[in-house]
Amino acid sequence: MKAFSRKITRTVNVGNVPIGGGFPITVQSMTSVKTHDLDAVLPQIEQLEVAGCQLIRVTVPDEEAVHALTIIKKKMHVPLIADIHFNYRLALAAIDAGADKIRLNPGNIGGKERVKAVLQKAKAAHVPIRIGVNAGSLEKDLLAKYGAPTAEAMVASAARHIEICRENDFEDIIVALKASNVQLMIAANRLFSEQFDYPLHLGVTESGPLWQGTIKSCLGIGTLLAEGIGDTLRVSLTANPVEEVRVGLEILKALDINRGGVRLVSCPTCGRTSVDLITIVGQVEEFLKGVKKDLTVAVMGCEVNGPGEAREADIGLAFGKTGVLLFRRGTIVSRLRLEEALDRLKTEIINWQDLSQEEEQP
Repeated sequence: MKAFSRKITRTVNVGNVPIGGGFPITVQSMTSVKTHDLDAVLPQIEQLEVAGCQLIRVTVPDEEAVHALTIIKKKMHVPLIADIHFNYRLALAAIDAGADKIRLNPGNIGGKERVKAVLQKAKAAHVPIRIGVNAGSLEKDLLAKYGAPTAEAMVASAARHIEICRENDFEDIIVALKASNVQLMIAANRLFSEQFDYPLHLGVTESGPLWQGTIKSCLGIGTLLAEGIGDTLRVSLTANPVEEVRVGLEILKALDINRGGVRLVSCPTCGRTSVDLITIVGQVEEFLKGVKKDLTVAVMGCEVNGPGEAREADIGLAFGKTGVLLFRRGTIVSRLRLEEALDRLKTEIINWQDLSQEEEQP
């Protein structure tokens, strides 16, 4: 299948991770605990890294948080993003503390001299800025002009902040246009993509709890990615931020954008299913969380359609009335008893690389 045509934006480097420019789309998240509470924030950062998060943002609301940044930066293995609102001194201090990117709107930190100070320091340190436009906090004059938080109003807000950066000869910019309304978020990013070539950070903000937020994020982020729009993403959930990373990675896998990691295929069950497939699939899914291999695993509810419908899977199980079929890429290789099926599948997954190499040998 031919891959979709992706819009190539300019490249902005966040630490050692390039954003835009056709480089792989990255998944990021944000810690949900107090930044100065190192006993809480450091374990959460480690959990995010293990889950596959490629950039991690922390909030910097005060001096306590700034002091913690230096320690956090030393402990991290991925780029650190500092989230700043209104206080330009915190932005300056965050750069000094080693932040790899600043989330900040230049128009919201005071007069021209303050803006200039931040942009000059960021440029000298090669620290990019992510301009974040949120439909829920647009400038009053833009709301008055457009009558509501529209896509046009959001792009106008982004353009305003971009112009401030340009006036100060600063071009290392990433832009996010977020809304809790999925259609508005899609429309704003489409419009921005038509007018600018800065990398886009995609996200449906305030999307809600895990189940609802996942659906909204998949629709908003997934639609744009399928159109070739977007360079990095964050799934915003009222849940453990590790879940944000998992959903983000699954969006990329579902669109076949980024390879790597395990893809789990399972059937919706029907009257032919003779086992508790929902529980079995849940057990397989839990096991796969710690597996980094690039393969597709299928768990099917019957022998009739199992190996056929899931023939593209690298490894699979099909549960029948009299036993379980183990298959590799559509070919049945073993018949198993129910009680041994899961352990055998896990062994196959663990040894998959060796099995693949054996199959490739003449």
